[in-house]
Amino acid sequence: MKDLEAVLKQIKRLRPSVVQVTKDAGAAEKFARAAVRDRYEEIIAAGGDGTLNEVVNGIGRRSSEIRLGLIPLGTGNDFARCVELPATVEENIDLILSGKAKEIDVVRAQSDVTRYFVNVSAGGFSGLVDEKLTPELKRTWGPLAYVRSAAAAFPQLRAYRTTVDFGNGEKVHVDLCNVVVANGRFVASGLPIAPNADPSDGLLDVLLIPRRPGPEMAILAAKILLGNHLTGDAVTFRRATRVSIRSRPRMCFNADGELIGNAPIVFEVMPRALQFVVAKK
Repeated sequence: MKDLEAVLKQIKRLRPSVVQVTKDAGAAEKFARAAVRDRYEEIIAAGGDGTLNEVVNGIGRRSSEIRLGLIPLGTGNDFARCVELPATVEENIDLILSGKAKEIDVVRAQSDVTRYFVNVSAGGFSGLVDEKLTPELKRTWGPLAYVRSAAAAFPQLRAYRTTVDFGNGEKVHVDLCNVVVANGRFVASGLPIAPNADPSDGLLDVLLIPRRPGPEMAILAAKILLGNHLTGDAVTFRRATRVSIRSRPRMCFNADGELIGNAPIVFEVMPRALQFVVAKK
């Protein structure tokens, strides 16, 4: 993270009523929940995608009561990239002070527990990658940590017998290695996993990635890097407002890089449920 004292000094320009510094996992969620309970109308998250995810979960179903700003300080900053936030702390503070916000969708995921997210959830191989992605690996390798954790998880790549119900009468049964449910466009420090996703359209972009031979998986990975993997038949792509997923064995799912539970899982969009500070147009 950037120098803490320097960031705190810059944040004083916002004249915050309360400043909380997180020291443990889950702290940002607790602080956000307390802010909502105490009837604050604006919360500013300073951190990465994981911090943002905690704050979104602290707000939870009361998202319509809050205006949320973000100062991106993380390794990936994928949602900040999606909504085109500027690169520097100073520029983001200027943006927050401008008062410009946009209504964005929030996604509710119900499995072992209920969690919320604004960017991307993935299950299967992606869940295994997140299990390998330790805080130490992030600190040591930065953006390359995602590549390192993927390499560590690759020997465990397997097919999951999966049933996906899109809630509109369409249900598919297929062997998959990965499922992606996207509200935003990017993962893993800028990988355009859902290149056409719009976090304000009231829809989930759903990608089903089947298990294929090694050479075909390598070609697909190259297409994902370029953002043109939705052409052809390598990936099944759908849009939906609600999608439920069952699998054998049970897929492990993450949301915004944080583990959230296992299939069966149901994703449902909460359209334009949150006022989010976005880049000037």
